[in-house]
Amino acid sequence: MKALPPFNHFPRPLGEWLKGQGPESDIVVSTRVRLARNIKAWPFTLRSSTQQREELLLAVFEALNAIGLDQSVVRLRLNEVPEVYRDVLVERHLISRELASAEGPRAVVFGRGEMLSIMINEEDHLRLQWIKSGFDVDRAFRALVKVDHALERRLPYAVSPKYGYLTACPTNVGTGIRVSVMVHLPALTLKDHVQKVFKAAEKMNHAIRGLYGEGTRAFGDFYQVSNQATLGRSEEEIVESVKAILPKILEYERRMRGQLFSDERPMVEDRIFRALATLKNARMLNVQEMMSHLSLVRLGISLGIINDISLATVNEIFILGQPSHLQREEGREMTPAERDAKRAELVRTRLAAGRN
Repeated sequence: MKALPPFNHFPRPLGEWLKGQGPESDIVVSTRVRLARNIKAWPFTLRSSTQQREELLLAVFEALNAIGLDQSVVRLRLNEVPEVYRDVLVERHLISRELASAEGPRAVVFGRGEMLSIMINEEDHLRLQWIKSGFDVDRAFRALVKVDHALERRLPYAVSPKYGYLTACPTNVGTGIRVSVMVHLPALTLKDHVQKVFKAAEKMNHAIRGLYGEGTRAFGDFYQVSNQATLGRSEEEIVESVKAILPKILEYERRMRGQLFSDERPMVEDRIFRALATLKNARMLNVQEMMSHLSLVRLGISLGIINDISLATVNEIFILGQPSHLQREEGREMTPAERDAKRAELVRTRLAAGRN
């Protein structure tokens, strides 16, 4: 298969959001706050010419220099990055699948700790996000607002006195904010209660989506809980609404974990240790198998059944075992069978190294 050029833009093995630390980290993997913004006097991306997109991209780069984000971030022009590496950025939650597959001048700028990410020329001119480990909405929001306000002083945004921030998609008009919390809900899944959570969230004007957001599947019992509407409410109100719904979901998951552990402990332990044994010994693993088994191992760590593997190790495997990360590590494109063998090898190695 074709060799890949070097791609060494990740100086750390993990972004901060995968540390397995922070509030409620036994269930909450990460908290992300995202803002959709468009710059005044430029047509929306879908109506921009190639030249206009290039001019806007350069204007954003110049503004980032002016606010002091010139040396502390990685900048990538995505039209110059091979497809497999764009998929690496998707797997790392630094860009959307839409930006990865788009055409023409577009870019991503992200911090060395991978908390800050700025997508340029996606559906909107700018998609700014801040992502943190654990359930930490307030800190993520405050950090992102600082960057947002600094950029707005250099690049005035398209704002309507009546509607607020103008965006390409009507669902983002208003504040343009999306607060998303990635949660691990294995007990609710095992007890067939996840659909109840979906319905309850919908009634509270929130959505529960798959691992990579709208239209994606929930691999390994990982879900994203986020607000839906952005119009008619302030940013602070939307932040508070997510902070209000999450404790209910966490309490429900913990209650189901407690019931499983007290009523069906032999079955739970058996499933957890079978999953761990498979991960330690398998010679072929596809993504779905890896995620399913890691979900049970993560549950075992949270319940205290497994005490020699850290959440950070599980989170690391969870990302590095994704298809494009495997190919980046190998330095070449790989067939599905080759990836399955490489994935199994990576899992065995990381689990052995991750013991306390």
